[in-house]
Amino acid sequence: MQTEATSFTATNVEATAPSAPLRVAIVGGGIAGVALGIGLAGRSHLQVSLFEAASAFGEVGAGVSFGPNAVRAVAGLGLENEYLALADCTPMPWQQIWFDWRYATDGSYIGSSLAPPTGQSSVHRAEFLELLSQRLPEGVARFSKRAVAVAQEADLATITFADGTTEVADLVIVADGIKSALREGVLRGRGLAPAAPVYSGTRAYRGMVDTAQLRSAFQASGLDARMVDVPQMFLAENIHILTFPVKHGALTNIVAFITDATTAGRWPADDPWVCPATSQQMLEEFAPCGDPVRLILSHIQQPTVWALHDLAELDAYVHGRVALIGDAAHAMLPHQGAGAGQGLEDAYFLAELLADPALGHADVPHLLEIYESIRKPRACAVQRTSREAGDLYEFRDADAGSDAAVLKHLLETRFDWIWNHDLDSDVMQARARLAALTSPA
Repeated sequence: MQTEATSFTATNVEATAPSAPLRVAIVGGGIAGVALGIGLAGRSHLQVSLFEAASAFGEVGAGVSFGPNAVRAVAGLGLENEYLALADCTPMPWQQIWFDWRYATDGSYIGSSLAPPTGQSSVHRAEFLELLSQRLPEGVARFSKRAVAVAQEADLATITFADGTTEVADLVIVADGIKSALREGVLRGRGLAPAAPVYSGTRAYRGMVDTAQLRSAFQASGLDARMVDVPQMFLAENIHILTFPVKHGALTNIVAFITDATTAGRWPADDPWVCPATSQQMLEEFAPCGDPVRLILSHIQQPTVWALHDLAELDAYVHGRVALIGDAAHAMLPHQGAGAGQGLEDAYFLAELLADPALGHADVPHLLEIYESIRKPRACAVQRTSREAGDLYEFRDADAGSDAAVLKHLLETRFDWIWNHDLDSDVMQARARLAALTSPA
C-alpha cells in the first residue's frame, strides 16, 4: 500500500527537512506501537523513541485474525513479505474463505464469508510482535519505562515515568493498550470524563490444539473434516465458538464465547481478566452444543477463560501534542477480528503523514486534529459493529430473527465495509487538509 508522496508547505519553514528533528515518543510496545515505530524509523527529520513498560516485548493471547484491510496496512508499512511468510491461510480450494458459519447445536452449515484476496489470514500474536520487533532499528526501544503522566507546556510534551525519569518530546503517541495510563490525561485535557474498560458480559475460553489430532478425531467420529480444515464459526443462543489455524496449520486456535447479559459492566475491579479453567467446567458451559463443537472443545487440555472488556466510544483521541492509537483509543470486542487491524490502520495513517520532511514543529497539533477527525469515526464504527456482531452470532439480533436466509445474508456481507476501506484515500484527504491549514494565506 503506497500513496503518492505529496508534500505540504509547513508553517514558516522551507519545504526541506527542519533543522532539528521532531522528537516522536511512542508509549507502548504492542502491535500498534511497534508498527508505528517501524513506519517512522530511519527518517532523518524524525527522532523516534519507543517506551515499553515491560523488560522486553511480549504479547498476551494466542491467535489473531487479520482482515484484508489489516493485511494492506501491514504491506504499507513494508512488512508484506515477512508477514505472508509467517501468516496462516485457508488451504486450497477454500483459500478465500474467512469463516464457514454453522449452527452450534448440530454443526449444520449456514454459509461462508469470503475475504478476497487473503481469506482467513491469521498469526500467533507473540510471533507477529517478534517479527515487528526484529524490524525495529536498534536503540529505538527503551524497556522498563512505565509512563504514568504527560504534561504539556511551551509547545512541548513531557512524559513522566514510574522510575522518576522524564522525557521531552514534540509529539507523544499513546499506544499503551486498553488499560492505558495516559488516556485519562488526553480526555481531561479536552474537558471530558475519564473512560475505563467495561466488562461486556461475555467470557471466552481459549486454547490451541494439535490440528492433525483434531482431524483424526473428526474422521474417526464420522464428522466432516472440513470443520477442521476450514476456519469455522459455530453459533447458538448466547454462545459462539470459532476456530482458525496458526503455526502454519500445525495448531488450531479455538475461542469459545459465552454471554450472560445480566453481568455486563459488573466485573469486580480486583478480579483478574484471565484465569485458568478446567476442561470439565468449559464443557459444562457449552453443554447445549452438538458433537462437532464438543469434540473440538474436548481437545483443549488446559483452557484459560477471559473476561472480555472494551471501551465506550471516546469523544476525543487527541489533546495538543498527544494522541491515542490502538486499544488505548478504541479497544473493542474481538467479534469481527478487527481490533488489531484498526491499530495497524492507525499506525500506517500516522506514519504516512509524519513521513513528510517538510513537517514543522508548529504543524503537529494540526496533524493530530486531522488524525482524530478522520480515524475516529471509522474506529468508533468498528467498535460499535463489533458489539453488534456478538449479538448477531448469539441470536440476540432482532433483524436476523429466526429467518435462516436473513441470517446467512447478514453473516456473509457484514464485513465488506471494514475489509474494503480505502485507507490510502484517507491519507490523501489528510494531506490535502494539512496543506490547506499550513499553507500561507
